[in-house]
Amino acid sequence: MRRVFAIWHRLEWNLAVAAYATVAAVLVLDVLGRELLAPMLRAMGLPGGAGGVFGASKIAVYAIIVATYAGIGVAAATASHIVPRAGYFVVPRAWDAVMDRCADAVTAVLLLMAAFAGLLLVRGSWETGLRAPILQWPVWAVQLAMPLGFTSAALRYAGFACWPGLRPPPRGITE
Repeated sequence: MRRVFAIWHRLEWNLAVAAYATVAAVLVLDVLGRELLAPMLRAMGLPGGAGGVFGASKIAVYAIIVATYAGIGVAAATASHIVPRAGYFVVPRAWDAVMDRCADAVTAVLLLMAAFAGLLLVRGSWETGLRAPILQWPVWAVQLAMPLGFTSAALRYAGFACWPGLRPPPRGITE
């Protein structure tokens, strides 16, 4: 199971990195087109148009949405999310392992509930045929990142509850 979790983490990590790389590439190309290429073409008497990448800001926002929801699973897999310390000293330290498993199970249920809400949102966009302004892309395709990201994280936490050895150790100081 450890290998499955490692492959799963690598896939989510690659998706998040690809999404952020898309943001960077689109925005850099947009600025270069608007501020460098188009003025140079116009200076040479050629039609430069507005330059830039059509819909660059929308594409970047959609890529950030994908990266964000892939990042939920990455944060869970690496224990790099914010963990509130309130209530940590209510139960004896001897119960830490049991409390961690309970917390993982509760977190999995809450994330599944969020995934279901996200799925309802996607379904509504699908049924109404909602399209993104400017690009005219179907909105549900981008919104799908939400239930998928929440489901992935929920399954990961369920795995931590079932196999506590898969749970990553806490990192640094938490707030």
